[in-house]
Amino acid sequence: MAPPFSSIFVVSLLFLGFFVQAHDGVQSAAFTYEGSHGPQKWGSLSPSYAACSNGKLQSPVDISKDHSVFGKELQTLARKYSIANATLTNNGFNIGVHFWENSGGTAIIDGKNYILRQLHWHSPAEHRLNGEQYAAELHLIHQAEDGTLSVIAILLQIGEPEPLLAKIQDKLVELANEKCGGDEVAHVALGDLDTKHLRKKTRKYYRYIGSLTTPPCTENVIWNVLGKVRTISQQQLEALKAPLDPVYKNNARPVQPLNGRKIEIYDELSEY
Repeated sequence: MAPPFSSIFVVSLLFLGFFVQAHDGVQSAAFTYEGSHGPQKWGSLSPSYAACSNGKLQSPVDISKDHSVFGKELQTLARKYSIANATLTNNGFNIGVHFWENSGGTAIIDGKNYILRQLHWHSPAEHRLNGEQYAAELHLIHQAEDGTLSVIAILLQIGEPEPLLAKIQDKLVELANEKCGGDEVAHVALGDLDTKHLRKKTRKYYRYIGSLTTPPCTENVIWNVLGKVRTISQQQLEALKAPLDPVYKNNARPVQPLNGRKIEIYDELSEY
């Protein structure tokens, strides 16, 4: 069993929807992706989860041309990721990578600096493009100095191996063998992890205001869903699911209503 994480790491997971403690200081309710604790019931599991049912800016969404407009004020997503001190984690409901001491790199979104705090995967994908659901989705979680959250989402279809997962394949096997109880997080040290390939130039992305996709479903998260769909191998997909319990292996929240929201498109090659 891995030792408990430091309080700093626990705090850093709170804003990502981790269930160690709710904002009211009491233990949050466990949630799943099926049955009596599934997505349709999240809002009733804890008062701190109310936004999951009552929120009007929820994520994920189906990104369709009918609800999209050209974002005249949008700018390119400038990202600077490099080699970072990282830890592979299983928080119970997804597999992720946590970056220590602000080492994950930065992204400039709408002229504002955001630090890459962590990344994690969902399978199948949570966001859809014109109704199509892909095999998996990678979320890169960024936080600004004022606490604002912004997520860069990368959709993944079955194909060639995903480069980042290829680097940590052996560690995923090790993580699957980690057994932790209670509120502990299973984790495996990765050391210095090179994430430079994640900053590939983005010519197209979709922007909207949404929420975290896990409880407490906190709103006013700035979402940037990349237009280019990348690939993940079937073996990698199975390795991501292996450490998770059955009720979390398919950890995609259903799409949520737009409630009048328009999705903005940034496209360098657009003729608008």
